[in-house]
Amino acid sequence: MVECRIFSRVAIAGFAVLVLAASADAQTLKSGTLSLVVPFASGGPSDVAGRILAAGMQEALGQTVVVENPVGAGGTVGSLRVSKSTPDGSQFVLGNNGTHSWSQSLYKTPPYDAVKDFTPLGLAVESPRVLIVPRNFPANTLPEFIAYVKAHQSEMQFASAGAGSASHVSCVLLNAMLGVNVTHVPYRGLGPAMQDLIAGRVHYICDSVSTSKPQIEGNLVKGITTTGARRSPVLKDIPTAKEQGLDFEVLTWQGLFLAKDTPEPVLRQLSQGFSKALDLPSLRDRFAPLGEEVPTPERRTPEYFRKFVTDEINRWSGPIKASGVTVE
Repeated sequence: MVECRIFSRVAIAGFAVLVLAASADAQTLKSGTLSLVVPFASGGPSDVAGRILAAGMQEALGQTVVVENPVGAGGTVGSLRVSKSTPDGSQFVLGNNGTHSWSQSLYKTPPYDAVKDFTPLGLAVESPRVLIVPRNFPANTLPEFIAYVKAHQSEMQFASAGAGSASHVSCVLLNAMLGVNVTHVPYRGLGPAMQDLIAGRVHYICDSVSTSKPQIEGNLVKGITTTGARRSPVLKDIPTAKEQGLDFEVLTWQGLFLAKDTPEPVLRQLSQGFSKALDLPSLRDRFAPLGEEVPTPERRTPEYFRKFVTDEINRWSGPIKASGVTVE
């Protein structure tokens, strides 16, 4: 009997060790391929940023990081997928203003709670928007643009990469600021929208710096204004809205989100790799020509990003609801 009791205790102790080992293993990032979900079309500004970030994280973490592009509903389809994924750190989504701030006010019933249904990983990059028009548009400055739109709003159209996208809501907020009602033409991605702008079939887009810059430099479109607090370092000749007399500032930000309930050790491991990636000269050299600015280390943490997203939701809720624009 004594031997049986001793054996039982040894067996229980051994089982406990196995359970603890399994638990510890569950609290670390799995080896193998990681998935960075970019919920927008391949080749667009978010996709370009996502692929740069994926390469940097792959180098920093020493694990393969692949980019996936499940598109639809202004980026909420891919974001929803990650929110419902297994919280083991193997999937993360590149979210932005549209997917994790504006969506909470645009949709009558948002597909997810941008704060409660995700574990924020970190803020990746920021950049202003650029108001661009066709080359033959009869305005060269923001005051001239405002005067023209107010006089011809019933005949005009603005384009976007889709309902709920950053290019859509940025223009909605601009139109609301100007007090005009201009028809929105949503496209399946920014590529076809840009083609129609160049052809003069639509009148303006509130675009990203990365996609508007080559079109401006190629003399295919005109840049009227940027929406940052200061001029974009890669579009130095285009004055900000504030410089031209309009108190309008909208930044596009992008950051990574994990599924909710991601274990703290996994979050910390990914956070360290994420911050290390953003410090890589190779990554910064690729972001800089696109006008994408990398935040300082203290603004990359999960804690900062959670508060940042909450503040963004609260900041834009009023203006979006006041505009009357909704997305089904």
